Amino acid sequence: MKKYYRWMILLFMLTGFSHAAVLAQDARQIKGKVTSNDGPLPGVSVLVKGTTTGTTTDSNGDYSLMVEASNASLVFTFVGYVSEEIPVEGRSTIDVLLVEDIATLSEVVVVGYGTQSKKNLASAITNVKPEEMNKGAITDVAQLLQGKIPGVNISASGDPNVKAAVIIRGASTLNSSQTPLYVIDGIIGADISIVAPDDIASIDILKDASATAIYGNRASNGVIMITTKRGKKGQTQVTYSSYVGVEKVSHRLKMMDANQLRSFLGESGLALSPADDLGANTDWQKTVEKKSAVSHNHNISFNGGTEHNTYSASVNYSYKDGILPKSSLSRVIARLAMDQYALNDKVKFGINLNYSTNNATNTPLRNNVLQQMIYRLPVSPVRDANGDYFENTTTGAYFNPMAMIDHAKDETKYTTFVGGFSTQVKLPFGLMYDINVSYQNENSLHGEAYDSYYSKTYGGVNFYNNPDPPAVHTLLNFGTNGTALRNTYQTTKKILETYITWDKDLGDHTINAVLGYSYQGSEVGDGFQVTSTNFAVDNIGYSNFVLSNPYAIPSYRINFGNDNTYYKTKLISDFFRVNYNYKDKYLLQGSVRRDGSSVFGANNQWGYFPSVGVAWRIIEEGFMTTQSIFTDLKLRGSYGVTGNSSGFNAYTAQFIMGSQGTFYYNGQQLAAYGPVQASNPNLRWEKTATTNIGVDFGLLDNKLSGSIELYNKNTTGMIASYAVNPALVSAGTIVANGGSINNKGIELSLNASPVKAGDFTWNTGINLAHNTNKITSLSNPLFNGGDSITYTRPEGQGQTGATLQIFKTGKPLGQFFTQHYAGQNEAGKSQYIDKNGNLTTQTGSDNYFYAGSPQPKLLMGWTNTFTYKNFTLNVFFRGVFGNKIFNATRADLFRPGTAQYTNVLAEVAGQQADARAYIYSSRFIESGSYVRLDNATLAYNFKLAGNYIKSLRLYTSVNNAFVITKYKGIDPEINQGGTALGVDSNNFYPKTRTFLLGINASF
Repeated sequence: MKKYYRWMILLFMLTGFSHAAVLAQDARQIKGKVTSNDGPLPGVSVLVKGTTTGTTTDSNGDYSLMVEASNASLVFTFVGYVSEEIPVEGRSTIDVLLVEDIATLSEVVVVGYGTQSKKNLASAITNVKPEEMNKGAITDVAQLLQGKIPGVNISASGDPNVKAAVIIRGASTLNSSQTPLYVIDGIIGADISIVAPDDIASIDILKDASATAIYGNRASNGVIMITTKRGKKGQTQVTYSSYVGVEKVSHRLKMMDANQLRSFLGESGLALSPADDLGANTDWQKTVEKKSAVSHNHNISFNGGTEHNTYSASVNYSYKDGILPKSSLSRVIARLAMDQYALNDKVKFGINLNYSTNNATNTPLRNNVLQQMIYRLPVSPVRDANGDYFENTTTGAYFNPMAMIDHAKDETKYTTFVGGFSTQVKLPFGLMYDINVSYQNENSLHGEAYDSYYSKTYGGVNFYNNPDPPAVHTLLNFGTNGTALRNTYQTTKKILETYITWDKDLGDHTINAVLGYSYQGSEVGDGFQVTSTNFAVDNIGYSNFVLSNPYAIPSYRINFGNDNTYYKTKLISDFFRVNYNYKDKYLLQGSVRRDGSSVFGANNQWGYFPSVGVAWRIIEEGFMTTQSIFTDLKLRGSYGVTGNSSGFNAYTAQFIMGSQGTFYYNGQQLAAYGPVQASNPNLRWEKTATTNIGVDFGLLDNKLSGSIELYNKNTTGMIASYAVNPALVSAGTIVANGGSINNKGIELSLNASPVKAGDFTWNTGINLAHNTNKITSLSNPLFNGGDSITYTRPEGQGQTGATLQIFKTGKPLGQFFTQHYAGQNEAGKSQYIDKNGNLTTQTGSDNYFYAGSPQPKLLMGWTNTFTYKNFTLNVFFRGVFGNKIFNATRADLFRPGTAQYTNVLAEVAGQQADARAYIYSSRFIESGSYVRLDNATLAYNFKLAGNYIKSLRLYTSVNNAFVITKYKGIDPEINQGGTALGVDSNNFYPKTRTFLLGINASF
């Protein structure tokens, strides 16, 4: 028996040795490199299929491992990329190119204090990627989104130094601050001037309260989350982007030229003054505006990382030239983002540093220049025979716009620094702890100078400014021998946010919960202002006040600025959110935030902002498995409350004393001071409650996809400054809660791939949004103005005190309220309908009627992308429909009776008998609807196989190619922000048509 065992052992050993020899013969080392279109990919998992044998790629994307069988297969996987399975087939080198999984990447959106899968959202959130954003000579991040998102109304002029107005789902406050809250890389309230468009990785727009309530008192106007590009582990990638664009004025007003004006006046029995008519034929619009403006942008970035860290750095320089003289913006942005992993990648340290420096040059007295270049008579030259600027100041409010520009300057230099440091720690039991600290610093240095030309030429006449409505003009004083202003201010914000996240999978149940604390301290307006006059020479400007002597002018008073400029505020918050997911089918989200702010009354500094959202992924139900139409189908519903503290400061609820003129005492006229605002210890938050119902769908294998949103947004406790009975409140005014406003609407977003044939594809997307805005209450126990307030006074010649708009219960914000024009009578004179329904030629506020709304009934954005081989053509149309514009500019230029003093529109011809045709009335309320070809871009992508240039794209683009509209003004895109929306009042900075050539390259 022992001999038998010996033979068995010997046979086993021989068999084992034989088998080992065979294995040794088949085993081989496989090497290779894993790359993406952006370069090497580190950290890719390489696994022998069906075994536990595997490795990961190093920082250069290289890998090496032993494979025991020649018929084995390797599986390459990496987050965000399509997995690849490749058979070895006797090879020793296998290189792999992984392709980004676009479907997977698009499912992740940024929300407050975290990210979520798009398919499992219970909120109304829209994600926009860089390739979907607007193209062109754009420095304002908001304009990247114009027309791209349903329910987001963005309007912009051509001024490079004025930010676009952004209104999400209708204005929900009478307060001037209606802009959304910006969160940049997790830093709340950061200035968007620190972000270069080329550095943006994605933008997420949070629209309903279940998404925004986590930000509490700052979220009523919506939240825009901007995520900048981060580095990836692997070889350093260098990218360079650049463009140069030429801009030209797209449209001008049709004014009378010299011959038309002389003919018109002759038919009217009027004559030009010899002091004005020097035989010229000046087109003042063309004279003032530049023939063209050149803009350019350059961005270089460096991205990469090792196994335990990543980095991204970029420098951006942009220059945008305005179409008006002395109007431009130059900007430099530097950015650094680093992530360092430690302790087996359980701890991640992150740092974000952003710095921007801006030089903004403004056309001096811009709105006055815009007004004077259309008022100015064409028969007057720019300069007289001596080469001096031609002026005739005997005509009131009549000045040479070129002289105004040449003898003044208005410049602002401002810098913004935003620094953030974060630590994220992975803890046991599915817990993760985050702590983020940030510091924001904004500095501005502003100067204005008006030389002795202003003092000597305009000092003896009434020279009013021309502010944007609803502000009312004020008289300007240019001192003696010139005047100048200089100020510098600093604002700092310090933010600490710390929160703990719990992620837990319990079979079919998934829970994600966030509990946190936030603190923000702000110091605003730390600086000073000073003015001076009586300068020794003109070329000093605002650079050397030592060479001025204001004390020699007894009547001059140095202006040290507003006494409410400087203040400090604090904001302290606690927040909690939980997401529950059952089988990716039934979703529940709830959140609550408790905010305390020092800007409100002592009795109401704390507020609570709850929200709840539910979603049902119908596509996951069993009864959907037999159908082939729907690829995705989800029903959502949410309700939440948010607050608004934007636009309020430390003095909003306080008792304020101020100047009350002068009084005579003991032989002297002394300055009087008294109460100008009463205190209000009961001032509380504005609160906005939003209900949202949404449907997300995908049809025919996602060849057609989209979403539908229905919402009802109601704001209560609106904060406004009310005129009150002085017998009750000595100051006569108080900032208080009073009234409410409602927005309700529907949004539709559709994306489709109608054609995919060979090398040609056509992708299209359209978004539509309808919103109804209504003031539902306008009251306060102390308010003595009833249920309405009239406002917006353009102060046109002969129309002092005439208003255009009204806050009125039951009417939309911006409601036009004016005289009802009823054509001309037999004598050719304008007539109106009075309050009794009779025709009259008399005018007055007693006969005012409701006359249309500036609120659009429909917003549209339609994008089309055509691809053929290496060519890509993108065409984007944007439309606004159903809104009205009060064209006060046209009214002020419709003056046949005074055409010998100021120019008139060409259409005034034949109106000689109607001397009062200019009266503000429904005659000048016009349709604001338009369709604009906003952008057309043709690009060519080069296929490169070299070691140095990884990708190269050349493109050419045109912005604002054409606009279809019935509006008779310069452009129908009149400001939609603030309370005086839809008013064109001699202040529209001309829009331009841009032709652009650009390049994108990576190395």
